Amino acid sequence: MKVRYLLGAVAALALTTAAARAEYPERELQGVIMWGAGGATDTVARAVTPHVEEALGKKIVLVNKAGGAGAISTAFVNAAPADGYTLLYGAENPQVHGVLALSELDYSAFYPVNVLARGIAVIVAGKDAPWNSVKELVEDAQKRPGKIKMGSTGPGGLPHVVGALLNSVEAYKVTAVPFDGEGPGLTALQGGHVDFMPVGLSAAGEHIKAGRVKVLGVVNDKEVPSLPGVAPITKDFPGFSKYLPWGPFYGIWVKKDVPDAAKKTLVDAFRKGAENPQFTQLMVERGNVMMNISGAEADAFLKKWQAVTTWVLHDAGATKQSPEKFGIARP
Repeated sequence: MKVRYLLGAVAALALTTAAARAEYPERELQGVIMWGAGGATDTVARAVTPHVEEALGKKIVLVNKAGGAGAISTAFVNAAPADGYTLLYGAENPQVHGVLALSELDYSAFYPVNVLARGIAVIVAGKDAPWNSVKELVEDAQKRPGKIKMGSTGPGGLPHVVGALLNSVEAYKVTAVPFDGEGPGLTALQGGHVDFMPVGLSAAGEHIKAGRVKVLGVVNDKEVPSLPGVAPITKDFPGFSKYLPWGPFYGIWVKKDVPDAAKKTLVDAFRKGAENPQFTQLMVERGNVMMNISGAEADAFLKKWQAVTTWVLHDAGATKQSPEKFGIARP
């Protein structure tokens, strides 16, 4: 009798567990966007989410939680329960937080639900700026050190990294002005509060098309189809080629110890969302390269990106701590 009771209890527990897993998600989810409204990460997040919601059958409430070059949102999600209901919509920034002494957290503490796409950076200036190329900008900055203002998103942000990479090839000095994301930075650029800004093409694309900003160069080794006639940065700075291909990336993460069943549900939903033709077309139009990878494949990509970027920054004297401290091997 006891054996029958025990078997019955085990069977009931198994059914209850299976039912609980099958019910995920039971309620709406929260998506925490690392950067402010209007920036590249925000644009990607809000473009893919409706298609993911359709696959999940539940709403994902998106909130912008900018600050600390992504450290605030990363810490927020890390402090949330590991139940799969709090998602981090992030970019590349946490992978350099350690060497910049911004945070001990990077993506190794999370599970990559989907690395959606990687972007291409561009260097843009005000529409009435006197420069028509990155070379002209750098030459002017060398003549007037510290006088030219560069829009930034703080240490570890795309403008900071691109600036460090370029400075390692051709030394120049500008004054960085921080903003809570590429969107606010681009607004300030149009208002004349800063003179230029390295940003993701996905954030600047519409401004470029509308003539609100002037694109000086593409951080790539060849032209981008969506920007015909715009020279790659290697045209005037061939030494930059050793860092390429390089660019921002966009993805979704959850805490590493979220139940496997929830992870699978999220991976399947985001894969379907990323495959949506409308989203794919938007990414390509904005100069992004589709990836749509998760799990081990995404982890391998993240580790390689981190190794290349942190060591480049370290060699350029732009870090506060060595990548070695965090076990990041030189690529």
